[in-house]
Amino acid sequence: MKFSLTWLKDHLETSASLAEICEALNAIGLEVEGVEDPSDRLAGFRVAQVLTAAPHPDADKLQVLTVDTGEGDPLQVVCGAPNARAGMKGVLGLPGAVVPANGMVLRKSAIRGVESNGMMCSVRELELGEDHDGIIELPGDAPVGHAFADYHGTSPVIDVAITPNRPDCMGVYGIARDLAAKGLGTLKPIAVPTFTAAGACPVEVRTDDPEGCPAFYGRVITGVTNGTSPAWLQQRLKSAGQRPISLLVDLTNYLMLGYGRPAHVYDLAKLSGAVVARRAKAGEQCQALNEKTYTLDDSMVVIADEVQVHDIAGIMGGEDSGVSEATTDVLLEIAFFDPARIGRAGRALGLTSDARTRFERGVDPAFLDDGLDLLTGLIAELAGGQPSEVVRAGAPPSEPRIVNFDTGLTARLGGVSVPAEEQRRILESLDFGVSDDWQVTCPLRRHDIEGPADLVEEVVRIHGLDKVASVALPRHDGVARPTATPQQVLERKLRRVAAGSGLGEAITWSFLPLWAAEHFAADGQDLWVLANPISEDMKAMRPSLLPGLLMAAKRNADRGAASLRLFEIGRRYFRGGDGLSDEQPALGAVLSGDKEPRGWASGKAAPFDAFDAKAIALSLLEAAGAPIANLMVQGEAGAQFHPGQSATLRLGPKNVLARFGMVHPATLKAFDMDGPVAAVEIFLGAIPARKGTASFARPSFTPPALQAVTRDFAFLVPDALPAEDVLKAVRGSDKAHIAGARVFDLFTGAGVPEGMKSLAIEVTLQPGEASFKDAELKAITDQIIAAAAKQGAELRG
Repeated sequence: MKFSLTWLKDHLETSASLAEICEALNAIGLEVEGVEDPSDRLAGFRVAQVLTAAPHPDADKLQVLTVDTGEGDPLQVVCGAPNARAGMKGVLGLPGAVVPANGMVLRKSAIRGVESNGMMCSVRELELGEDHDGIIELPGDAPVGHAFADYHGTSPVIDVAITPNRPDCMGVYGIARDLAAKGLGTLKPIAVPTFTAAGACPVEVRTDDPEGCPAFYGRVITGVTNGTSPAWLQQRLKSAGQRPISLLVDLTNYLMLGYGRPAHVYDLAKLSGAVVARRAKAGEQCQALNEKTYTLDDSMVVIADEVQVHDIAGIMGGEDSGVSEATTDVLLEIAFFDPARIGRAGRALGLTSDARTRFERGVDPAFLDDGLDLLTGLIAELAGGQPSEVVRAGAPPSEPRIVNFDTGLTARLGGVSVPAEEQRRILESLDFGVSDDWQVTCPLRRHDIEGPADLVEEVVRIHGLDKVASVALPRHDGVARPTATPQQVLERKLRRVAAGSGLGEAITWSFLPLWAAEHFAADGQDLWVLANPISEDMKAMRPSLLPGLLMAAKRNADRGAASLRLFEIGRRYFRGGDGLSDEQPALGAVLSGDKEPRGWASGKAAPFDAFDAKAIALSLLEAAGAPIANLMVQGEAGAQFHPGQSATLRLGPKNVLARFGMVHPATLKAFDMDGPVAAVEIFLGAIPARKGTASFARPSFTPPALQAVTRDFAFLVPDALPAEDVLKAVRGSDKAHIAGARVFDLFTGAGVPEGMKSLAIEVTLQPGEASFKDAELKAITDQIIAAAAKQGAELRG
């Protein structure tokens, strides 16, 4: 929330500096996100007087002015404004000043051959309004030579982060109240005007939905003149980031931003009959002030007359009944709406507004009458008119919460000792009623106070969060036992191994756009779609880590990254069989771009392929303790992967530990990526846990006494037979002596029958206590050939 220092001092009598105010705001839990001083943008602009004005010798629409800046000799300035004339006072931008509207740096220059030493400025050029018909004309008593920022009275703007539990501070007056309680000044009382009503309200006002709208107050003002707001009002609204619209609309915004009380003003001539707060009828439509039409359902509260809906209650007014320059009679509306109903309606419609932000968090139900009188008094003062009596339909909540408070809780829960009388002063300064026996009556606007702990928070934050000492947690004697769970230990190890393999860790959102989540959802998988997402791009919980990594890879590639190796360890989410949320740990990796850059020796750049993904998958599974020697390589990696260049790693036919391979071209197109891209996803929850605690002991290693022997075999195998099947058969043919087997050549073509391939396998044989004899080697060789033959492999001649 933004507000100017001037606006704050409308409600707080204080001599504190801007720095002291910001420090106090941070100390009481109202975090200052930034401070902007508009005078910085007006540096280099001065109040100046035009001494002479003569036509430009070479331009009909330009004049040559001599301007008194209050210092030294007058300056010559070329100006094209039609209202520039001798004797007037205006604003001169000197060389070096930056024009706020367009960022142009003023310099001494020649315009059509005539030297110009600055620029006389318009309202729009200084971003003080929209007027650009001529240069600014200042009053005759404006002090020549003074900085225009000082003369104009610009005020620093403070931007404060208001947490959702503090709707009472979503108005400048509420912030001033907290600062006064902190001791930074005196809170000024709200001056509620009194006036004589001109008669009964001519419009029937009622609420037909007491649950959604418990209280609906209204009053008519006749004979108003709607025009431009005065400068002081515009300045306050601009400091809050609001654009002034018209006097009547600006005054409702001023009430909302100043006191946290939304209100609405209707053009009475555009209403027909009674004005009613009611439930919408399913299918009813309302054209809101943002010029969009919304279709409503029967859970939403609306303000309507006998003809149509005019207002999406508590969220946004309607275009059909909005005020204009021709408005002369208005109906003022102030109401109390059920916060939950407002929140649900806003989410269903995808409609946000300042009013909704306040209503769904809970406005002050005790401020309806005073708020209506304040708004009435401002309209009567600035727009004229005669107010009617107030019509009150329904009543807001009026029963305050009473909390039995123990002052000793402040030290026990808050960690700081505050005297009881100081605690009483703090609570009473925040409008809490405190009895002698410490029965604390909470103001109705403080919906966040539920029990004694909340009162401790109030005392501690006003006393000063910075006064809470940092105290170390107690430590027991002896050596601390490990606190990391086996899953945490595993994830830490995998991070080290992945980083050591050249992968860079990424942390992506757990939320995805709905299309991305649906693209990676398995068949029949029920996604978690959020009812109240942060944005449309974060609407669904991720069913896989890969879409987030693909989007991260695209962002980096779009910024010129030629080679990307990303991994992430996190959770994937889906609905369990019982309808509850289920989450599973996973590791994802994406390889895109160039595996090796182009070079004089290698030639073209080499892209990543499915075998790179497989190597990473096996390396990480081995680090995770999976029995990689027993893993089966099968297809069905998912529709997101290329069917001929991907596979799964399984422990048994059903337990899928990982999937890897090249990403499908359709997936790359969906994510707007250029291929090829390889990916890996490891399902950490599917890896069987190690039994016992022996796994924490360091295994001993004794190198073999005798040198290993290698033998090469070339088999003719069917083209469709996976090489892994042959390798498994070879390794299993003699587990006592075969230390390893690997494919070192694959050949098809001349000399190889159609539908077959030549697979060359290197087998490592490790002797035990004695070297192999020829007969032993022949027996092992025969076993290898026989085992391969069972898979359909034939030894080449």
